[in-house]
Amino acid sequence: MSGVMKNTYAYGELMKLTETLLVSLYGYSGAEAQITAEVLVEADARNIPSHGVSRLDFYRGNLKGGFARPGTEPEIVYETPSSLVIDGHDGVGPYIAGFSVERMLAKAEKQGGAFCSVRNSNHFGIAGFWAEKAAQKNMIGLAFTNTRTCGIPTYGRERVLGTNPLCVAIPCGPEEGSRVFMLDMATTTVAHGKVEVYDRRRQTMPSGWAVDDQGLVMHDATAFEKLFWANPQFGGHLYLGGEGEESGGHKGFGLGLLVELLCSGLSLGAASYDTFLPGGGSGITHFFGAIRLDLFGGVPALKAHIAGILDHVKNGAKAEGRERIYIHGEKEAEARALALKNGISLDEATCRMLESLCAEAGLSARTPAPQ
Repeated sequence: MSGVMKNTYAYGELMKLTETLLVSLYGYSGAEAQITAEVLVEADARNIPSHGVSRLDFYRGNLKGGFARPGTEPEIVYETPSSLVIDGHDGVGPYIAGFSVERMLAKAEKQGGAFCSVRNSNHFGIAGFWAEKAAQKNMIGLAFTNTRTCGIPTYGRERVLGTNPLCVAIPCGPEEGSRVFMLDMATTTVAHGKVEVYDRRRQTMPSGWAVDDQGLVMHDATAFEKLFWANPQFGGHLYLGGEGEESGGHKGFGLGLLVELLCSGLSLGAASYDTFLPGGGSGITHFFGAIRLDLFGGVPALKAHIAGILDHVKNGAKAEGRERIYIHGEKEAEARALALKNGISLDEATCRMLESLCAEAGLSARTPAPQ
C-alpha cells in the first residue's frame, strides 16, 4: 500500500522471534509456539497481513480475557474410521488445528476420505494453511471456521454470525505439491483483520465492507473499530454481495450460515453468537475435510486435467487495461516465493508492536532497515 514504510525480516528470523515471544511472554509451550509462529509468519509471507504476526496483539488480549489457555491438550471425544470430533478445551488454536488435521489426514490416507469437527478452540490462523496440508498429500483439503460475531444477516441489523471463512484446496500440476488451487475467503466481504489493517494504516474502507448500528455504510475504519468493540450487538460486516438481495447479499449470508452449521453444528460447539462469553473460553469451532484424489482415477491424469481447466480460464481474453487473470492462490504463492528470497515486509505499526513486545521480554530485537 502506497505511502507506508515497510521493514523487512528474513523468514527464519521472524519465525524465531515470534516463537520466542510466544514462549517468554504468552506462556506457550515450545510445540504451541512453533506451530503458531509458523501459521502467523506464513500469512505475512503470503502477503496476508491481516492474519500475520500483527495477530500477536489479538492473541494477547485472548490470554488476558481468559479465552485462550496455553498448555491445554485437545481431546478426541468421538471417533469413527473416517471421522473425528475434538474438544480443544480452550487451548491454542493452531496447536488444536494441527492435532486435528494430522489425525484426520491419517484416517483419510487409509479410508479415502475423512472429516473432523472441532469445538472449544481459538483462532487458527489462515484457513489455507490447513487445507493445503491435504493438497500436499494429493487430497482435496477443506478448512472452515466460525469466529466471534461480526456479520449482519440479510435484512438484519444485529450481529449474529462470524466472518466464517472457508477454504478448499485442490492439487494440480505434474508434481506433488507443485501447484494448488486455493479458494480461501471470508464469507463477509472482507475478514475483520483486514479492517484492522486499514485502521492501523489510517486508510478509508470501500463501500460494502461494513455498516454502523443504524445499518448505514461506514468508510472510516478507525470509527468502525471503536463501534465494533463498544457495541457487541449492532453494526458490523456485510456478507458477500452487500445489503439486501439485489447484488446477492443473501448468497454470502447463506455461505456464512453453511460454515456455521458445519463447524458449530457438527461439533456440538458454540455458534458465533455464543463465543467469547465472559467467564468462558472463546468457544471457536472448526471443520476440516480431506478427500483422496485417487478415488476418482489416476492422480497424474486428474491433476493434469484440473490444471488444464485452470490454464484455459487463466489464458482467456483480458479486460481492457488488464494483463492477467489470477487463479485463486496464485498471488499468495508468488508472494511467498518472493518473501523466501527477499524477506517479509511488515508495516510500521506491526514493527512497533514487535519492538514493544521485545522490550517487555528483555530481548535485544533488531530494528530492521526500511526497504
